[in-house]
Amino acid sequence: MPQPILRTDRLLLVPLTDRHLELEIELDSDPEVLRYLGGHPRSRDEVIASHRRRMALTEKVDGLGFWMAFGGSTPPASEDDGEFVGLFMLPPAHGPDQPDDPTVSDLGYRLARRFWRQGLASEASLVLLQHAFDTIGQNRVIAQTMATNAGARGVMERIGMRYVRTYFPDWDEPLPGADHGEVEYEMTRQMWHAR
Repeated sequence: MPQPILRTDRLLLVPLTDRHLELEIELDSDPEVLRYLGGHPRSRDEVIASHRRRMALTEKVDGLGFWMAFGGSTPPASEDDGEFVGLFMLPPAHGPDQPDDPTVSDLGYRLARRFWRQGLASEASLVLLQHAFDTIGQNRVIAQTMATNAGARGVMERIGMRYVRTYFPDWDEPLPGADHGEVEYEMTRQMWHAR
C-alpha cells in the first residue's frame, strides 16, 4: 500500500517526494524550528542527506513515511492551493534506542513557526494515529522529544499518548536542557480503540 494523501479539517497531508526538498530546506533553515533538534539551521547538504534517509525509511513498511502539510485555516484542494505548514512523520521506529519492530512507528512533526500554537500539530497527529492503527495495523506508536520541550509534550498529551520514560542519551554537543533528558510517549492499538 502506498502512502495515502490524508486530510484533516484544516490540512492536506501529501506524501513526501523529491519535489518537496526546497520546502524541507526552508523549514530547516529556521533555528527556532530546530531548537530541540540540534539548535542550529541545517545546511543544504545536511537537509539533502536527511531527505534521502527519510525516503529510504518509506520503503521499510508500506503506508508509513513522511507527509508535507499544506493549508492553515481550511484544507486546500491540492498542495498548489495551500500554504506550506510543515513536515509530519510516521516512519517505522528507528534509531539506537528504538525497537526494530515493523509494527512500531515513530510519530513526529515540525511546523513552520507562523503555524505554531494553532492546534495543527495535534490535528495532523490524530489523523496519523488513525492511519497507523486503523489502516496499517500498527501495534504501537511512540514519540520522543527533549524533556524541556513543553510544546511537543503538550501535543503528545493532548492527543492521548501516555508518558513511558525519561532517558539520557550521550550527545557529542548537548543542547541547553539536555541534562533533563529525553522523554518517550506512546499510544498502543488498545489505547487508540479505547479512546
